[in-house]
Order: sequence, then C-alpha cells, then structure tokens
Amino acid sequence: MKSKKLVFFLLSMLLLTACGQKTLSEPITLHNQDNKEITFPLEKPTVFFFITSYT
Repeated sequence: MKSKKLVFFLLSMLLLTACGQKTLSEPITLHNQDNKEITFPLEKPTVFFFITSYT
C-alpha cells in the first residue's frame, strides 16, 4: 500500500513540474520584520533563509 502512495506522489510531482513555468516573470517581493519590502533579483540564483517565531 505504501508503494502505491509513493508512486502516486512521484507521478504527481512529475506532472506538476512538467506543467510549471521555466522562469519567473515577476521578481519575488517579501516583507521583513520592519515591514520593509525586500525584492529578490531574477538575473542570478538567490538563496534566502526564512525563519519564523511564534512568541
């Protein structure tokens, strides 16, 4: 039963990635802790860390 779920999951991921866009058309904009907008460039690969706090 687990192998059927795994195969279904992998096929679903393959379908979703095949239907997705190759590139982003608009830059990614997020808000930081000071409520300032931060825009990530699309020209080169970017790595960002997302840390949340529920205190």
